[in-house]
Amino acid sequence: MIRFSLYWLLCLLPVFAQASAIDSLRTFVQKAQTFKAVFSQTLLNKNIQVMQEATGVMMFERPGKFRWTYEKPYQQLIVGDGSRVWFYDQDLNQVTVRRLDVAIGSSPAALLAGSSTIERNFDLAEIEVNDEMEWLEAIPKTKESTFELIRMGFSQKGELREMVLRDNFGQFTLLVFTDLETNPVLSPDLFQFTPPKGADVISD
Repeated sequence: MIRFSLYWLLCLLPVFAQASAIDSLRTFVQKAQTFKAVFSQTLLNKNIQVMQEATGVMMFERPGKFRWTYEKPYQQLIVGDGSRVWFYDQDLNQVTVRRLDVAIGSSPAALLAGSSTIERNFDLAEIEVNDEMEWLEAIPKTKESTFELIRMGFSQKGELREMVLRDNFGQFTLLVFTDLETNPVLSPDLFQFTPPKGADVISD
């Protein structure tokens, strides 16, 4: 279910504030070398109408390694091995491979797993929202990015809790993270991917 505060967040014009969301982001990047969380994802059209909802588990290991597993309503896997990103659609038995540096601007997973990619590739600004969280807005420095803006919400404890992404078609993706684990022990095998036998592989 979409949080009421997020609806207003989408409509809100940026207001510069004396918040510390950027500091929370920097601390998150510095301290969270590995990370795991359950996520819910909602895709909205430009009229704020729900188009699709999904849930799954995400995890990453800096720099550039991540695993983003969609469990419902469809099964899809995104794996970053540090140099490439593998997108596997199980229903279609299709794999798409992209270079990590190219995928950074189009994949929230790749963006979160980077060491300094957010500040290097995006202009950051604090925004004030009537919520119990600190928010920042990231605007891509290049027009090649899939997203026009990204907003990240941190709890008062500095935990990443929510993301809002607006793409070039005016659609919004809302991500809510729960069951957060910072610096869990993750097997290296989680960040490796071998295309299944018979899968159609598409690469850059």
